[in-house]
Amino acid sequence: MEAAIQKKAAMFRLPADLIDRLKELAKREHRSLNNFVECILLDVAYSEPNDETKAAIAEARSGKLRDVAPIDTTSTESMFKSVGL
Repeated sequence: MEAAIQKKAAMFRLPADLIDRLKELAKREHRSLNNFVECILLDVAYSEPNDETKAAIAEARSGKLRDVAPIDTTSTESMFKSVGL
């Protein structure tokens, strides 16, 4: 038998249009607003990128990639060629 997760009520003031948008998104997934928001917050609070992703983010933010030729996405063949494959 699993232990019950303790929950605590909290009140937030959010813009009305944001609440409406969250309700729409929750409805699309056939979930309650509370469940939808709780899942989003759990994902943000407990999902941390691994070391490789953190390094890639740091590299992108550093500006080092600005001198790299863009990847040609006009076709699969062109894309492979532009990345050296």
